[in-house]
Amino acid sequence: MAESWVNHAERIGADLHLELSGPGGRRAALIRALREAVRGGRLAPGTRLPPYRSLAADLGVARNTVADAYAELVAEGWLTARQGSGTRVAERTLPLQSAARVPREVSPHTRGPRHDLRQGTPDVSAFPRAAWLASYRRALQKAPNEVFGPGDPAGRGELREALAEYLARTRGVRAEPGRIVICSGVAHALRLLFGQDRAGGGGVLRGPLAVEGYGLGFHRRLLRDAGVRTVPLPIDAHGALVARLGRERAVLLTPAHQFPTGGPLHPERRATVVDWARARDGLVLEDDYDGEFRYDRKPVGALQGLDPERVIHLGSVSKTLSPAVRLGWMVLPERYVGGVLAAKGEREAWASVLDQLCLADLVASGAYDRHVRRMRQRYRARRNRLVQALAARAPHIEVTGIAAGLHAVLRLPPGTERATLEAAARQGIALDGLADFRHPESDLPPGDGLVVGYATPSDHAYQAALDALCGVLPPPQ
Repeated sequence: MAESWVNHAERIGADLHLELSGPGGRRAALIRALREAVRGGRLAPGTRLPPYRSLAADLGVARNTVADAYAELVAEGWLTARQGSGTRVAERTLPLQSAARVPREVSPHTRGPRHDLRQGTPDVSAFPRAAWLASYRRALQKAPNEVFGPGDPAGRGELREALAEYLARTRGVRAEPGRIVICSGVAHALRLLFGQDRAGGGGVLRGPLAVEGYGLGFHRRLLRDAGVRTVPLPIDAHGALVARLGRERAVLLTPAHQFPTGGPLHPERRATVVDWARARDGLVLEDDYDGEFRYDRKPVGALQGLDPERVIHLGSVSKTLSPAVRLGWMVLPERYVGGVLAAKGEREAWASVLDQLCLADLVASGAYDRHVRRMRQRYRARRNRLVQALAARAPHIEVTGIAAGLHAVLRLPPGTERATLEAAARQGIALDGLADFRHPESDLPPGDGLVVGYATPSDHAYQAALDALCGVLPPPQ
């Protein structure tokens, strides 16, 4: 019986797809195919090629045909052959011919900025690799066989149970596991709530939707693409002015730490927005942005705890662990669970079931709590260094929104925001301007500022980033 392709692949370590065509017989066709594979980059320098016998059997040609083709390409310099090392693609110091014909322009974003002070990303070098690996191993060892089949769109029960306990303990959320639906993040949650479902109908909720006058443009665009009109609410130092809510049936808020201006929603306004939802049969969407990271104030519980039937609590691990871990959750009023699951589909298509089990173990073992506490201390120190650097080198710049979160807002003199961002770009500093987060229909007076993410740089790069930032700030006016 002929040896199977699978057995060949297991022995040589790699598959090799070649099309043999054109004039000159099988030997000439094989030489052309190998040249093109190397020239086009499909066979990278150093790649080990299959032995003569293996490739001959796979292609249906004589062993000597492969040996002759290899020998000619070795002589031409395309391949190398050494005793004990087999036949490999030669290391080439010159650019490949195909690349030389089309010069490649290098984007300034290819290597990233010299100093990344953009908001929205934690210190990725601090990801708890050892704890994550330990949890993954334990989760796999305990996992029943059905874990490796199609996933439940509600999410794994282990994770929903762990989150119900964790959110109740740390955020004051009132929920049983049956009201939690796992998703890939807050943006995914908004798509499920307002986007198109599998049957082609509307989302679970309909617009218009009230939003804060400053917020993520990405979320506004997502909602706009789903056909949802967003109505901006004014904000001040105490959060959104929820007393301005009108005929909307839902409002999206960041009550733990208003994004990006900072500060929690005032207690009176928390009560006001819940009363509004009850009176209008409305709904509050609570994006629990930066809820775990607080420094100079007492913990602020989740708004959902005031009325679980009128508030949808949204959260994720993008800031606490990493945006690469695509896991988030919705804590839903009971009447919305069925609609969200219908919108999500019959099988889990977004959040890895194995990652769900790993996160469940991380939370249940206490490793997640330990990581959050450790990062809270690290980010507090980062924030303090930013404030101290500005006090010493730019005392005329007001810093706000620093009692919690992963970023600070630097208030700039009027008319200087755009010039400052341009100066920063020339120095290789990636920054966000405050104007980028302002709702285009907001009646808030525009204010110049920078949104500085102090969590993003690694520890060894942070001081250089602060020095560069201070060097581009506008002088006193």
